[in-house]
Amino acid sequence: QVQLVESGGGLVQAGGSLRLSCAASGRRFSINRMGWYRQAPGKQRELVARIINDGTTYYSDSVKGRFTISRDNAKNTVYLQMNSLIPEDTAVYYCNANDIYSPGSNFWGQGTQVTVSS
Repeated sequence: QVQLVESGGGLVQAGGSLRLSCAASGRRFSINRMGWYRQAPGKQRELVARIINDGTTYYSDSVKGRFTISRDNAKNTVYLQMNSLIPEDTAVYYCNANDIYSPGSNFWGQGTQVTVSS
């Protein structure tokens, strides 16, 4: 079982920056991919960014050039550097990860609120 603990959310003005962190822990696990999703009020949860062990990254079109995902494998932690924030980025951001020792696993953090004011 993998537990994901998020931090770094908050209130920021448009044009500002936030850095989200997600630390994974568990008895025995090996994560192949970690990512960030977000869910805005009244909208479906969407993938924001993802990073795989080989370094491959994915970004949604809406955040390309503004957000950067990275990993510290020694700490089992994924980060999302969020720059040039706009009000449309306001959402609950969720950390997500798999565990290769648990086929089909899909673990979620509790979510952290990001609010961008105009």
